[in-house]
Amino acid sequence: MELDPLANALSTILNNEMRHKKECVLCPASRLLGEVLRLMQSHGYLGEIEFIDDGRAGKFRVQLFGRINDCKAIKPRFSVKVRDIERWEKRFLPAKDFGLLILTTPKGVMTHQMAKEKNIGGRLLAYVY
Repeated sequence: MELDPLANALSTILNNEMRHKKECVLCPASRLLGEVLRLMQSHGYLGEIEFIDDGRAGKFRVQLFGRINDCKAIKPRFSVKVRDIERWEKRFLPAKDFGLLILTTPKGVMTHQMAKEKNIGGRLLAYVY
């Protein structure tokens, strides 16, 4: 039984990256997972993302480039204020300006850099580098 689709999808991506696969299929699909994948794609970590409608929840087919060293969901989903984002960066990312923290905010899912620019806090979802 899957309790966290985001954590399962990120671990599937990481496992397929480590085995040097060219693509992977993530199921079940969700809107939150789609937004996280689009963020990772826009920053060059993933290739083409395709939604497959199977009559149930759906699936995502994701093209892999081999650029991901680590990506995991953050549990519990800690609340983060704008002034504390740098502290969480130090905790989860290996170096400054290397990798992404992905947050969910009242303005949508975004990276920690976008949240700092917009001066918005939120909850931590995942990290990737």
